[in-house]
Amino acid sequence: MDSQIYGVSKLFYGLLLFSIAGASAALPENPSLKPSSPSNSGQINSNSVLVALLDSHYTELAELVEKALLLQTLEDAVGKHNITIFAPRNEALERELDPEFKRFLLEPGNLKSLQTLLLFHIIPKRIGSEKWPKLSAESVHHQTLSNHHLHLTCKDSDKKIVDLATVIHPDAVVRPDGVIHGIERLLVPRSVQEDFNRRRSLRSISAVLPEGAPEVDPRTHRLKKPAPPSPAGSPPALPIYDALAPGPSIAPAPAPGPGGPHHWFDGESQVKDFIQTLLLYGGYNEMADILVNLTSLATEMGRLVSEGYVLTVLAPNDEAMAKLTTDQLSEPGAPEQIMYYHLIPEYQTEESMYNAVKRFGKVRYDTLRLPHKVVAQEADGTVKFGHGEGSAYLFDPDIYTDGRISVQGIDGVLFPLEEKPKPETTSTKTTKKITKPTKTVTTLRRGKLMEVTCRMLGVFGQDSRFTSCQ
Repeated sequence: MDSQIYGVSKLFYGLLLFSIAGASAALPENPSLKPSSPSNSGQINSNSVLVALLDSHYTELAELVEKALLLQTLEDAVGKHNITIFAPRNEALERELDPEFKRFLLEPGNLKSLQTLLLFHIIPKRIGSEKWPKLSAESVHHQTLSNHHLHLTCKDSDKKIVDLATVIHPDAVVRPDGVIHGIERLLVPRSVQEDFNRRRSLRSISAVLPEGAPEVDPRTHRLKKPAPPSPAGSPPALPIYDALAPGPSIAPAPAPGPGGPHHWFDGESQVKDFIQTLLLYGGYNEMADILVNLTSLATEMGRLVSEGYVLTVLAPNDEAMAKLTTDQLSEPGAPEQIMYYHLIPEYQTEESMYNAVKRFGKVRYDTLRLPHKVVAQEADGTVKFGHGEGSAYLFDPDIYTDGRISVQGIDGVLFPLEEKPKPETTSTKTTKKITKPTKTVTTLRRGKLMEVTCRMLGVFGQDSRFTSCQ
């Protein structure tokens, strides 16, 4: 690797300077023996954390550091501080990273974003595993070399967390001038993510002249005049609710979409792609089966995406779908209603939802099941949807994200709060309450009849058969 050759050359140059300096240079802890203007090359030796990074299991990160022209910057940092490096494993940078995002980072014009991303993984301070927060409620903030802040927390008193990534190899490399912790995924600062989204939007959206909003007939929910063909990337002309096909509690008639007959976006291919991704990912076969076989939602979603709408799918896993009873699925339109409650007419990712709930506490997302909304809040370092026992956690984030459809795996089936299935014991208690008044009324009626009978006997003379009147 070129970076290794570069590091070795720096190493030999450093050793040469050390041999010339003599024994005095071997005691860096004595300030009086330090040169007045330290040479950066003389600070790097064979026991440096930078040399260890080049020869470690995190070769992908080392290559990115070389491509970002950051070796000199890191040598300066090591000369001034002890540093802590959070190194993503090679699989996270090689196979699990979004190819479009990786191309964005490696483009020559985006060198600043790549440098910010890499410096976001380095703290100019030595933080070993023994200095990690011990309690789950504690959160320590540290400033990185990119001037952003990283949040260090602990989960279950055992698992170490840095921002949204789990530390899988704490103290993977320990050297006198720094320490390397292995983490499961790449850390992306918000500024780099926003820069990437801005560049992607500029590439996919062409400029259009502003036009007046189309007039919609409030009775039929249709355009009064046919919509002109919209250029690719333009926002939909109608709200997504007015573009839905007829169904239970949905719009009475389909409305024309902004794409018209041209279908600027191939929604059907995208829907097929995300359903196939669910099957290949594993654990979501029931959800895919309902979309394909039990409902016409796949066709409907493909049409909406073709017309320019975006969707976020909250996909319950197979274990959650297996808990649905036959009664919940047998009623007409029940599968559609359940699935509509799991479709959000927005494009949300794990990061955007987590940032929202982290900042605002609770967030209510619209669903395609009008007028019900699904509530999201932060819990245990992830996003929790729903209320109480009927809640579900974000279990498999970002299973599928293509800019139009986002699929987020959850571990439960969601129901609106007022429509939760009631337990059988409730109906039994209700029956008892209805039965008791019936018995009381019957007893009163019998007593009234006896009273009337006794009065008649008092008028016409008693009979020995009616002894209860005495």
